[in-house]
Amino acid sequence: MADARTRRLAERIAVLVAELLERRIKDPRLGFVTVTEARLTNDLREATVYYTVLGTPEEQAESAAALHSATGVIRSEVGRQLGLRHSPSIEFVADALPDNARRIDDLVAAARQADEELARAREGATWAGDPDPYKKPAEDEDDWADEDE
Repeated sequence: MADARTRRLAERIAVLVAELLERRIKDPRLGFVTVTEARLTNDLREATVYYTVLGTPEEQAESAAALHSATGVIRSEVGRQLGLRHSPSIEFVADALPDNARRIDDLVAAARQADEELARAREGATWAGDPDPYKKPAEDEDDWADEDE
């Protein structure tokens, strides 16, 4: 687990990158990008910035290209504002969280539909076999007669 300083710097990098994308980077290919998380190695040399983009796969690819081309500007500005001796190299990675959430939603919807189909099939159904499935020993009338005497 990263120490407190590394976590604080990673959070600060995420905020700085989000602000830079909003205010300074004016690439027309850049779509609606949301920075979800930044991770920094313990030696403070490499930062991985996770992002999501709303839009079609083509718009997502264009935004990824725009981020890749703006990496140098973003790195120099992040290094200047953090005040570190060495600016961390920045790598942008598309976050898989929205895809995973969409997949989970699809699985939950499929399970809900299967439950509804099962409930419809169960309507009006009765139990198979006897109402009391447990076997009981047969009672002999002779045994009762012997006990009365």
